[in-house]
Formats: sequence, C-alpha cells, structure tokens
Amino acid sequence: MAAPSSLGLSVMVRAAQASFIVLPQTQNPPASVYDYFCQRFDNISAGVWRERFIQGKVHWQDGQPLELTTAYRPQQKVYYYREVAHEAPPPFSESILYLDEQIVLANKPHFMALHPGGEVINQCLINRLRERTGCETLIAAHRLDRATAGIVLLVKQSDSRDAYHGLFRHGQITKEYQALARLTPELLAEYHAGKLSLPRRWTVKNRIDKGTPSFTMRIVDGEANSHSEIALVSVEGEIGRFELMPITGKTHQLRLHMNSLGMPILNDNFYPTLLPRSAEDVAQPMKLLARRLAFTDPVTGRKLDICLPELSV
Repeated sequence: MAAPSSLGLSVMVRAAQASFIVLPQTQNPPASVYDYFCQRFDNISAGVWRERFIQGKVHWQDGQPLELTTAYRPQQKVYYYREVAHEAPPPFSESILYLDEQIVLANKPHFMALHPGGEVINQCLINRLRERTGCETLIAAHRLDRATAGIVLLVKQSDSRDAYHGLFRHGQITKEYQALARLTPELLAEYHAGKLSLPRRWTVKNRIDKGTPSFTMRIVDGEANSHSEIALVSVEGEIGRFELMPITGKTHQLRLHMNSLGMPILNDNFYPTLLPRSAEDVAQPMKLLARRLAFTDPVTGRKLDICLPELSV
C-alpha cells in the first residue's frame, strides 16, 4: 500500500511487480522522463505522476530513482509500479497442476485475468503464481481470456522462454478446448429425429480483425488468418458439447468461430451481443475450457499430457 500523499490522494493498491517501458527514439523528445510519462500515460493526471516521481516509484533498470528533472534518454528502460484505488480478489482460485524447474502448468479459473490490466494488478494469474512460487521471472507462454478457464503454460527461466513460445509458434503442442452451446434448430431437429451422426465436424477458416470497441474482434472479408477444427461430440437436452482445436491463435478465435456456426458459447457476454460488465454473473461463467495441453518439453525432453475434467452443463 502506498502512503497518503500531500496532494490528498487516496491510499492506493500498488503492483507487487514493476512494469517497464523502453523510452522511444523520437525526433522531438521531451526534456524529461517525467514529461514523457505525463504525455504517454495521459489517463493518469500529471499530479499523480509528480507524486510518484517524488516518492521514488519510477526508476532506471539499476534501481536508481528518477527525479522530476531527470533527462530523457532514448532506448533506456524505465520501471514503474501500477496503482489502482481498489483491487477485488477473483471469485475463484487457481491451482497448480504441474511444477518443475522450468515450467508451471496452472488451472486458471473463470473471471481471473492472465496479465495485469485495467483495475487488475496483483490478482492476475501471473502475479498470484509469482508470489506462490517465489519466481519473479514467471511469464505465460500463451494467452487465455479472462472469461475462459483452463490450462496455462508458464515459463520460469527467461533464457528458455523462446523455446516454449516456439511450441505454439510452430504447432508443436496439442491444444484442446471444450465448449457448451445451444444447438441450432436444424441440428436439434436432426438429433430428435435420430439422424444426427456424432461426432459432427466443422472446419472453420476466416479472417479475424479488431472490432468496435477495440477489445472485441470480428470476422471480416479477406484472406483467412484463422483456423479452428470443431466437433460436436454429445448432446444433452438442447445443449451440445463441443471439442475445439485452434490451429491458429487469434484473440477470441473459438468464441467467434462458434458464433459463426450459429451456436455461440453459453454465457458468452461478447458474442453475438456485447453485454455490460455489470451483467457478468460468477454463478454462470462462459462455458469454454482450455481442457488439454500435450507436448514434449523443449528443454527437459519430458513428455507432458495434462487434461482437466469436462465442463458441467
């Protein structure tokens, strides 16, 4: 916790881990690092930044605090601590599925962010696991939405990060998801008529681009940049259980691809209709689970295959 300031600022929750930014090379650089921070992070008032500089909360890579008049130095790393007025703990806790000298495989629950962002700083999966494991260099090797639960691969050692990123980059890892969705009227009619042969499979390829607002995505015309393999494997009432394999890794890809089939994932608050955050109900999480990861560890050579229990309807 930061102490109350002379400006009358409220007590803030401070990130346990410092963030950093590399000062860019520009034609017209500001006179000081303080001026740059006020320009770059204009959603935070100049008075707040002034207070943080005075309190030594902004420093060079070697830990030397910056003053208000410290000159701007292009290409240098500057470290700072994000602060928020209040940070609520997530409704569910993570669990560690596997741990060795190189990696952590964790089960991220619904409603827990993977990285710091917005009003989340210490209660994201990465920072919670850094505290649990004592490994301050722990980072995630891939993405997983806040709304999606399931297995996350995290890397301990900075010098081996690229090897684990390469598993995803070169398709050397098996990723299997499970989703629940309401069947289309056509599929439901086939099922009730005894004509629906399972598994029913779809190959979905299309182009995904930024949507509006910018934290959403959309399917647009153009050359495909996304690919998912989707299979309906069982039916319970009107609800289908789907196995999904993302061949590419676009943001919200599986959510968009299920929606494109006319079967949006149950309790998805983004697609097909963006709902306000206030509509979020922790008792009804989105029914999407990163259920299985299987790969050969590129550093240790161990073969790992981790699978979670199925989603409940």
